[in-house]
Amino acid sequence: MLSAETCRKARKSRDPRFDGKFFIAVKTTGIYCRSICPVMSPKEENVRYYPSAVEAAQAGFRPCLRCRPDSAPGSPVWNGVNTTLERAIRMIHSGSLQDQPVPAVAARLGVSDRYLRRLFQKHLGVSPKTFALYHQCLFAKQLLHQTHLPIHQIALASGFNSVRRFNDCFQNQLALTPTQVRRSGAVRSQELRLHLSYRPPYDWTHMRNFLQARAIPEMEWLDERSYGRTFSWSGCHGHFTAEWARAEHKFLVTIECDDLSHFKPIVLNIRRLLDLDVDIQSVEDDLQQVFGDSQPVRKGLRLPGCWNMFEAGVCAILSQQATVPAAANPVANLVRELGRSLGDRRWFPAPEAIAESDLAFLSIPNARRRTLQDFARHFRNHANPDDPQTWSILRGIGPGTVKVAQMRGTSHPDVFLDGDLGVARGMAQLDQPLEPHAASPWQSYLTLQLWSLQ
Repeated sequence: MLSAETCRKARKSRDPRFDGKFFIAVKTTGIYCRSICPVMSPKEENVRYYPSAVEAAQAGFRPCLRCRPDSAPGSPVWNGVNTTLERAIRMIHSGSLQDQPVPAVAARLGVSDRYLRRLFQKHLGVSPKTFALYHQCLFAKQLLHQTHLPIHQIALASGFNSVRRFNDCFQNQLALTPTQVRRSGAVRSQELRLHLSYRPPYDWTHMRNFLQARAIPEMEWLDERSYGRTFSWSGCHGHFTAEWARAEHKFLVTIECDDLSHFKPIVLNIRRLLDLDVDIQSVEDDLQQVFGDSQPVRKGLRLPGCWNMFEAGVCAILSQQATVPAAANPVANLVRELGRSLGDRRWFPAPEAIAESDLAFLSIPNARRRTLQDFARHFRNHANPDDPQTWSILRGIGPGTVKVAQMRGTSHPDVFLDGDLGVARGMAQLDQPLEPHAASPWQSYLTLQLWSLQ
């Protein structure tokens, strides 16, 4: 938690770089806000500061309808302070507690139910279930504000099985009813439009150029201010387009999908793909210490993601010993030949489609073709195929391929591509030697910085 004096100065200045790092509760109104809330600033004696929105809510305050704390960039406190907590939070975000009880989630994490509860209570001040319900309600509140979905569909999209359960939980968690938040009526379109905020700076030019160089025709599309693509998620198919709104520090995202029950994890994955939740200023401060006086860091570089680990792994295999343009052709051919199509759009092939194909249409060495088939069978048959440690049994997949897949498929922040030619060229531009391990846990961002020096 930031000091009270730092919070006071940030609140007075409404500096967007502090958005999501703390929340302001006003005792006289019973409302809590973001640090950038445009309303008239209350007196300091009437203000209390909280490191997370959930703690403000548990203290009895309700969210501001003007600045909408549910749309703030992710706070480092919410992201967790150790590996077990981070994994638990990711599982909760993906809906694990909607399908199974807390002890089952704890067992999957390899810890006891009691320990998991203590971990949440110590670092977040709430139980795992309260944390999960609060996030479901915040996501529902975002949909109520920004879409025209009817309330029963919002309940489904937020992970609730009934409207009654949704209404009760919403009022208990936020001290508001859905109808108080909702001001418009019926659905006007199947498209859902959301505002996804981030903490500046954000180098959109770098992100766009990176994605443009690897874009797959009919599956991805870009222009000067937007990026879009098709996606699949647990049998759900859809597509999204994210338009960069620089002045407002957010992306305007239009999403279409055929199963609203998966809507929340889809939105969270879009946030990961565009790297919207990182506290980039803290990362850059650490990296500047690593570079020293030899090189100023480039501001706002974000990790460009792939949709999932399977797609990232396939692209990493096909890019082995190849330039970016040369690797793009076989990936495009794979999508064109084996991907699901609808109208003028195509989806990345499922593992089953690649595993059952002879891949004769790909102009690649036979050994790499077999590696790709084995990789697809691994994802089709293995219980936990996303774990890169399980890839070691596959011939043709070395540490470098695994690192590239982790960096893009999970947006892992601490991957250094030490064997990469672009990284070596970037290192050669520096006036003094650099120790990559000193950049941990931000070695992925160090890799991006070195690529940008070419």
